Amino acid sequence: MSLLADFKKFAFKGNVVDLAVGVVIGGAFGKIVSALVADVVMPFVALILPGGDWRSAGIVMRHAADPKDNVILKYGDLLGAVLDFLIVAFVLFILVSKIVKAAEGRFSNPAAPEEPTTKECPFCFESIPKKATRCKACTSQLAS
Repeated sequence: MSLLADFKKFAFKGNVVDLAVGVVIGGAFGKIVSALVADVVMPFVALILPGGDWRSAGIVMRHAADPKDNVILKYGDLLGAVLDFLIVAFVLFILVSKIVKAAEGRFSNPAAPEEPTTKECPFCFESIPKKATRCKACTSQLAS
């Protein structure tokens, strides 16, 4: 087989196409969640957190070899990224585990549980038909 034929066989398998669609939908869903966090959740977080530009907080240190060159440890930026991650993860948890599962439960059509067709003999514990009045294994008389 040629390289092109092998590539076509690989690229158009059902699993690869499904994965590509999943990645595209996941990217779009990520944008929705990011917008939800940035536009709805973060304004409430800004009300709770102290005012000012806390994300630009950092420690300025002098470089040992060149005292004119400063090194800045931006711990505010790191804390902001961690806070963003935690908020996005929490929003995803709420969306996926609660709302989507509730919607799946509402729209799915659960099958009614089937009535058992057998019962257990109380004397020999053999499985027998539900309507039986005598056990086929031990011949005991069964109550109806």
